[in-house]
Amino acid sequence: MRRSLQVLLALSALAGLGAQVCRAEGPEAGPIVASGTVPDESTRVAILTRLREVFGANRVVDNLSVGGVVAPPNWSSYATRIIGPGLKTVSRGQLALDGTNVSISGQVSSEAQRQQLASDLAGNLNPTYLVRNSLQVAAPQQNVLDKTLADRTVEFESGSANITPRGTAVLDEMAVAMRSMRAQKFEVVGHTDNIGSRAYNLALSAARAMSVKGYLAGKGIDAGAIATRGDGPDRPVAENATEAGRARNRRIEFRVVN
Repeated sequence: MRRSLQVLLALSALAGLGAQVCRAEGPEAGPIVASGTVPDESTRVAILTRLREVFGANRVVDNLSVGGVVAPPNWSSYATRIIGPGLKTVSRGQLALDGTNVSISGQVSSEAQRQQLASDLAGNLNPTYLVRNSLQVAAPQQNVLDKTLADRTVEFESGSANITPRGTAVLDEMAVAMRSMRAQKFEVVGHTDNIGSRAYNLALSAARAMSVKGYLAGKGIDAGAIATRGDGPDRPVAENATEAGRARNRRIEFRVVN
């Protein structure tokens, strides 16, 4: 008897889904667990390679088995296409691919993000695939931060972690919003464009996140309630081919930590 063709990926597990393979700060610290059955070894390798590209090799746990199933045409290609950087925004989540049925669950920070992820999945599949979107928007406190920041970015001097006057004006508003959330923990995440080496941009984004933390602490936010991380160029929100896109990617993200 042929078994059901299925791959189940545990995404960005705050609660620690699956085996714990690393420990780090922030909502993306948990393991990415790949389980289920795939038709052949080349498909297993392709899926694991893509997961490691997106999430980092030290976070991927291989629980995949091979054989005993028959895949739809081009199934391996579709399985790797749906593993994209956008999945890194999902916490406490799962992405399941069962034949031509795809489902995604977990938490995201906004309704726009929830819809975008489902759209990205569908856009990488042909019409025979069915996508079920069970993502949920995080707590209302996150919406307060999102609305306060709106579509603005915290600006820094070029190649520096020094915040510009326009950047501090944005942070003054963010501090007011954060002070309204009593006994709440936050995470500040720095992002860059892809100009320069990845190592340089990771360091720069981390330094900028620390600068923001320092400024917010000076505005009365408990420094112990703010975690920081630098993601460098790894999570773009726009194409880096244009200056406008690069400007959007050079940003600070504010998260409520549940």
